Amino acid sequence: MYDPHPLLTLVLIGAAILVGTAIARRIGLAPPVVLLVAGVLLSLTPALHDFSVSPEVVILLFLPALLYWEALTTSLREIRADLRTVLLSSIVLVLMTVLTVAVVAHALGLPWPIAFVLGAVVAPTDATAVVAVAGRLSHRQLTMLRAESLVNDGTALVVFAIAVSVATGERQLTWYGPLGDFALSYVGGAAIGLAVAWLSLQARKLMPGTPLESGISVLTPFAAFLLAEEIQASGVLAVVVAGLALSQAGPRTISARVRLQSYPFWQVTTFLLNGALFVLIGLQLNGAVRAVDGSLGHAFGMALAVAGTVIGTRFLYSYTMPYLIRALDRRPAQRLRRVSARHRLPNAWAGFRGAVSLAAALAVPSSVAHRNELIIITFGVILVTLVVQGLTLPAVLRWAHLPADRKLEEEYVLAQRSAMEAGLEAMPEAARRLGVSDAARARLTADYQAKLHRLALGEESPDEPDERLEAELLRNELLSVKRATVVALRDHHVISDIVLLRIQAQLDAEENRINPPSTVD
Repeated sequence: MYDPHPLLTLVLIGAAILVGTAIARRIGLAPPVVLLVAGVLLSLTPALHDFSVSPEVVILLFLPALLYWEALTTSLREIRADLRTVLLSSIVLVLMTVLTVAVVAHALGLPWPIAFVLGAVVAPTDATAVVAVAGRLSHRQLTMLRAESLVNDGTALVVFAIAVSVATGERQLTWYGPLGDFALSYVGGAAIGLAVAWLSLQARKLMPGTPLESGISVLTPFAAFLLAEEIQASGVLAVVVAGLALSQAGPRTISARVRLQSYPFWQVTTFLLNGALFVLIGLQLNGAVRAVDGSLGHAFGMALAVAGTVIGTRFLYSYTMPYLIRALDRRPAQRLRRVSARHRLPNAWAGFRGAVSLAAALAVPSSVAHRNELIIITFGVILVTLVVQGLTLPAVLRWAHLPADRKLEEEYVLAQRSAMEAGLEAMPEAARRLGVSDAARARLTADYQAKLHRLALGEESPDEPDERLEAELLRNELLSVKRATVVALRDHHVISDIVLLRIQAQLDAEENRINPPSTVD
């Protein structure tokens, strides 16, 4: 007989993700907050009372997949426009946080090497937490936070590796050693990421076909992470660079059929992985509390002090570094990108911690003194940033009075109009080459021109009724009738299940054309 406990664990975590997310949407809370609570409640049940997760699972399974999808759906244009800000936040802010946390932790009783390990553990913001909690920010601010979270993991993990090796006595700290580690981490990680992206594109040419290309998509982030880690470079940066590179090359080389299959897969996968991470964080809390050596109250007190230090350091950075940049860079282009102190507050408040910090804390070797205390402090920081900052972020956003951000909507209309105009221009030659009749070409030309007219008036103009849209609405409504008819034929053994699957695929493709899914939700 097999042991049903692993399957029970999987089912309970999956149910917690689905129910917790549904409850969060119903009551208007950020899902990570509810999922954390769900994880804590599950840890009190007999089945999961002693549950623990290996840090390797988080770092090697969860992290590559989540970072890859975030990179694929992040705008490289916005990252380039704010590259200096992103790099400063990903490097300087991380190092500032490591230092300030180490100073506070040492003042509260931790030895210096252990204090720096703790600083590296809680320094990085979490990309999945940022997206899950801070989704109401303006497009530019959210992109900057996502880019910062994607890159700062690499910085923090390099500092973490150095701090742990010093704490365990494996190496002596020198001024030149970390510089070499950082250089190899960033340069090597970026090079591996570009190489894996190129190899992924070549593999698609050698192995065309939807299942094969979708499989290559799944393999890509793990290959990038593995190869980078093998040369002691940043696996995080390799995955991010590979995702960003493919986000630029993919639209030209990856077919629509592959995208329609692989994008929904990544959406479902990252939804489940992201939710599982927050449930796992909650699940670990009970065991961490029981494993703490010494006073639990002292550990919680240190957790609050460190959480306050993390938040305060981000505030200090957010309200000093921009003014330093303004003093040094007086270019007109720089002045146009300035953000007022009030509008900067949401960004300063959105420094959420999550799974990367959890995985780093759990990865501290058992030989390191105060390991259990580090874990409980890390849990405290994650809980404070996700729960306290996450719950208060809507109020911060209301106070900040961020201006309406319609840039994406305007660019969406521009892209639609440009595509329609290009189609109209190319239509005569395409119709001649394909031998299309004049009547069919005229009908499509009229359809394109009507669409352009609606775009010029505004898509929701009440003065321009759209018979084509009404026809599509009717077509969509009739799909359920057609499906029910075909299923009834199968149920009465008139047609085979194989025929049902073929007709069902056609009807699904028709519905997908009428109601195309989003690729970034």
